[in-house]
Amino acid sequence: MRLQEWVPKLRGKKILLLGDMVADVYVKGHISRVSREAPVLVLEHRGETIVPGGAANAVHNAAVLGGVVYAVGICGEDKAGEKLKELLQSKGVMVDGLLQDAKRPTITKTRILAGGQATVRQQVVRIDQESKEPLSTETEVALLRYIEKVLPDMDVTVISDYGSQTVSPKLRQRLIALCREQGVPCMVDSRYDIRQFTGVELIKQNEAEAAAALGLESLDEIGAAKAAEQIVAMLQADGILLTQGGDGMTLYVRGQGARHIPVSNRSEVYDVTGAGDTAVVTMMLALAAGADHYSAAKLANYAAGVVVRKHGTATLTADELLQAVKQGELAAKKTKEERE
Repeated sequence: MRLQEWVPKLRGKKILLLGDMVADVYVKGHISRVSREAPVLVLEHRGETIVPGGAANAVHNAAVLGGVVYAVGICGEDKAGEKLKELLQSKGVMVDGLLQDAKRPTITKTRILAGGQATVRQQVVRIDQESKEPLSTETEVALLRYIEKVLPDMDVTVISDYGSQTVSPKLRQRLIALCREQGVPCMVDSRYDIRQFTGVELIKQNEAEAAAALGLESLDEIGAAKAAEQIVAMLQADGILLTQGGDGMTLYVRGQGARHIPVSNRSEVYDVTGAGDTAVVTMMLALAAGADHYSAAKLANYAAGVVVRKHGTATLTADELLQAVKQGELAAKKTKEERE
């Protein structure tokens, strides 16, 4: 089957996504003067927007691509939490598993942007708010019960761990075990410690994360393919998608070896924020549709190539992905013919 034929098959696939749901807040303003109180600039407020970030960005991406998404995580009983749930619901996301905890604020990353009408807005400062405390037993049990209830109906699952305590040891261990027992493919994307996810089927890591997991300064010491093989063996996993920025991606599947996927977009890279989230959900929806690992990874590569052309945490539609695949495959065919 041609790669582009998989794109419409992503629609309607059910995906459960557990992770740290973040509200990315952008406060926009115009610099008017220097303050009399201190040598700082005064920013006149010109607007504020909230978009899904962290695991919520992965949820958002999966929904826009046409997946039926079940979001599992925590938000606070606050403005950011309400807005985040509202935004995800507007995209058709199932939010019954997005529990509100009055004792925990919604994880927010507030970016203050300064600039005028004729200038590019620049980030002045970022203010983060989150609880560092472990989940309460009550909250953990409620999340687990929800997972156990809906998992049998899922096609695939994703664990998006940003290190903000939502993915507790008990939750990750139980979800990985349930996925194995029920034959539901599961991919984990963990920013800080992938070593805690032993037994998961699939892994996504960038080069820096993979190097840290292996205790290396960089992957230049052993190469991407060898690093991928070692991480899969260490976690007793089936495969890994190793993202390498401008160098593309490396897919390693146990028993099949490593395959490199060149970057799909070498120009117009504006912002890589959230591109990993896009790659993960695209690959998993493709696997849910029946694609093999390599085809799914190639689709993920094209999807990431689209969102890096957009500012901030961004999504892409199935039509955008289809267009990118068509253009990319046509260019690859032309290059091959020229070489021959």
